[in-house]
Amino acid sequence: MRKNLLKTVLTSTMVATMCASLAACGSSGSSGTTGTASASQSGTVTSVDTNSDGTVNNPEAVQIKSGDLSFWSLFTGGDGDWWSKIVSDYNDTSPKYPVQSVTLVWADYYTKLQTAVAAGKGPDMGISHVSKLYELASTGVIEPLDDYLKDNDIDLTKYYSQNNIDAVTIDGHIYAIPLDTHAEVMYYNTDLINQAGITEDDIANIKSMDDFKALLKKCKDTLGSDYTPLCLSNSGDDPFRVWYALYYQMGGTSFVNDDATKCTLDKDKAEAAMKALKDLYDEGYIQKGINSDDNAVPFQSGKAAFLFGGTWLTGTFESTNGLNFNNACFPQLYDNQTCWADSHTLILPVKKSRSKEETEAAVKFMFYASDQGGITWAGSGQIPASSTANQSDEYKSMKGYNVINELDNAQFAPKASHYYNGIKTDLQSALDGYWTGQVDLDTAYANMETAVKNNLD
Repeated sequence: MRKNLLKTVLTSTMVATMCASLAACGSSGSSGTTGTASASQSGTVTSVDTNSDGTVNNPEAVQIKSGDLSFWSLFTGGDGDWWSKIVSDYNDTSPKYPVQSVTLVWADYYTKLQTAVAAGKGPDMGISHVSKLYELASTGVIEPLDDYLKDNDIDLTKYYSQNNIDAVTIDGHIYAIPLDTHAEVMYYNTDLINQAGITEDDIANIKSMDDFKALLKKCKDTLGSDYTPLCLSNSGDDPFRVWYALYYQMGGTSFVNDDATKCTLDKDKAEAAMKALKDLYDEGYIQKGINSDDNAVPFQSGKAAFLFGGTWLTGTFESTNGLNFNNACFPQLYDNQTCWADSHTLILPVKKSRSKEETEAAVKFMFYASDQGGITWAGSGQIPASSTANQSDEYKSMKGYNVINELDNAQFAPKASHYYNGIKTDLQSALDGYWTGQVDLDTAYANMETAVKNNLD
């Protein structure tokens, strides 16, 4: 098995960085006073040692009720409310092993998870992004689920797309249960497109970059300088995700080879995708000065016709007074229908003190949360991974169903130990230099190649 996936001692502890704009990746709140945490009736931990957003500073110190299973969560804000309901609903079924959910400060989550597991003080269950999953598996933080799924008579192929299953499969073993897919999709202001003479059929019939630019030009010519045809920040996660989608739509290859020991970026495709997006900035289709922390603000305030943004924004837009909008899959602008995506997955951290019966109960909850809890989770704006939820009549009546095809279109991160805090972060930095005009195309690509080579396994 590659890189000795089951070794029990961490070879290194990665410093977690903030995943800007990802669903459930909220900022940490102000520190509270120290104390001992305890569980509430709902199964969500409350504590005097919490921040203003309810996150716990010292999860290892939380007193888990005897007979309960601990779950470490990174879901804050609205996401946290939906997650708490899933846990509460499960506990209301009177399981033998109820679940207590502990919410960590987002920026600390992965660091504390890795160090706690190494010290034998980790939780029974947790959350991982797919883009982080390989690292957690390769450093022995989590264990495979195959035997426990079999013991619980759970066949993932009956509930999940092959794309989701492949994303959580490492060297032939299942390491997580998918909870959702969150993707970069397209939103549009229905009032503004009507004003520009654009119909929803026009949007549905986008088949190329030229088609898309023709619609953006109509917006630019009609709406005036107070409006941006396309809302996209000038740096940060979102332009990286758009470049990522264009690169794979053009037929680009994975950034690394199968064992992540060699850079396999396709130079021609990478540069073509870079130039294609830069042209949208240079031709005035994207207003200058949109802050990476406020990528969606112009759209939410009614000042943008189109937006490339995450699925998790849907709920926010639906609750915005006066904003009339719709959503669609990320458009096919080149040869392949592909989008950037990540996924929240449910994981089983290594914990020697957990009995086999407790482990099987943990896996049972993980599947419940994804399958039976999926329609609840859809309220957070994510695309629920389980077909029980995403093919239900209730979900089909929600805006999220408009982008259901992103389950198959999703291009997940390569399986590399140093992707999450290495390759992705450094690639984004290299691209930011190009979007903002600090470096030319050749220099930006050279920086991208260095970013990958410096983070190989």
